[in-house]
Amino acid sequence: MKKNTPLPPLGAAEQKQYTLAMRAENDRIFEATGKRRGAFIQTFGCQQNEADSEKFAGMCQEMGYAIVTEPADADFIVVNTCAIREHAEKRTLSIVGQYKHLKEKNPALVIAVCGCMMAQEHRQNDIKFRYPYVDFVMGPSSLHRLPQLLCQKLKTGKRIYCPEEAEYTVVEDLPIRRESSYRAWVSVMYGCNNFCSYCIVPYVRGRERSREKDKIVSEVRELVAAGYKDITLLGQNVNSYAKDRTEGYDFADLLAELDTIEGDFVLRFMTSHPKDASRKLIDVMATSRHIAHQFHLPMQSGSDAILSKMNRRYDTEKYLGIVDYMKEKMPDVTVTSDIIVGFPGETEEDFEGTMQMLSRVRFDMLYSFIYSPRKGTPAAEMEQVPKDVTAARFERLLALQKQIGQERNDALVGKTLRVLCDGVSKGNDALYSGRTEGNKIAFFEGDEEDVGKFVNITVERADAFALWGKKV
Repeated sequence: MKKNTPLPPLGAAEQKQYTLAMRAENDRIFEATGKRRGAFIQTFGCQQNEADSEKFAGMCQEMGYAIVTEPADADFIVVNTCAIREHAEKRTLSIVGQYKHLKEKNPALVIAVCGCMMAQEHRQNDIKFRYPYVDFVMGPSSLHRLPQLLCQKLKTGKRIYCPEEAEYTVVEDLPIRRESSYRAWVSVMYGCNNFCSYCIVPYVRGRERSREKDKIVSEVRELVAAGYKDITLLGQNVNSYAKDRTEGYDFADLLAELDTIEGDFVLRFMTSHPKDASRKLIDVMATSRHIAHQFHLPMQSGSDAILSKMNRRYDTEKYLGIVDYMKEKMPDVTVTSDIIVGFPGETEEDFEGTMQMLSRVRFDMLYSFIYSPRKGTPAAEMEQVPKDVTAARFERLLALQKQIGQERNDALVGKTLRVLCDGVSKGNDALYSGRTEGNKIAFFEGDEEDVGKFVNITVERADAFALWGKKV
């Protein structure tokens, strides 16, 4: 597919013009039929994608669509994609393929595929040539153009392949339709400058762009005033926040200011990079009123040789120094991590180094993945580890972490913890579930009045992945 000329910035006034045009059309249809046209948003991937989808939903609602929960009820489908792993991409394409029959039943249905996958030229080509019923595509840096592209599609009837932005900017004040009334995502920055050799994110989300501190503080203040209890700050590398700005503050300063907001709420952040996890940041957490004593710090490997090949820019000694200081300042801290098994060139000795680090750090929870080659990244061109070797190592890693997780959670039995209730458990409707300050799942006997509120539970039993307790 021929590359298009990069798009010039889209001004706020022009954005509003497209939104109002769509609103007028949808209002006209509503007056004629008595029914709102529906928009269905489907999300794959990380918390940043979830936050982006809340903006897609907000824009659709502002354009006069009703947000529906089933694609069969929609007149406009937005698929927000992930490019981190091959499995996620294949699953997304499979779902998009299933929408063909909806288009056949309703030719007026508009289907948009957005997000990280669509920032890759070969995936745009997949949509162009294999999915002719998809009406337009755009990458994550262009999400604010949703009303514009929808208007253009409806006006011209032509398929649209949105090129990259000429300037990767932070677009503020987009409408947001939040999925929860008590948990919220707040993006503080976008993009990534790290270029880890296995990761596609810098190629699909661009360079780091930080939001103004005052904008973030205002958003969090409004959320707290509206009753939100659990607020997570998001960024591909959240603790490098403001390194692209000249005002002289950093992520620790942002957290310190947010912690001064009055109210009963918990503040979290993710995802962090060990190279930017400063002692200043940990000190702010340790002395705070609202910041959860929980730290997600991706290690990826316990081998210095593999970390170097990954271009992670830290070694195991530095990583352990961060964790040790964290535990010294916050003895109750919950530490979680990411591990990639089977990175190109990983030897048995390299893997044993990872297992030793697990035993040394004793993570509360681990998000572990088998290495997935990403087209366009340096690691995809390296010599790959045989799949059977990787699978066997992965099982050993899971078994060790399960043992550690069980022991970490067993230590909480008999303790009273504060839990933010999410409602009836999906696996057992006799119990309610929620999350502790350390972000551990907890089950207990509750009632409808607990949903969206903090409750105290005394932990009575535990397994490697959850706690069970009695409300007190």
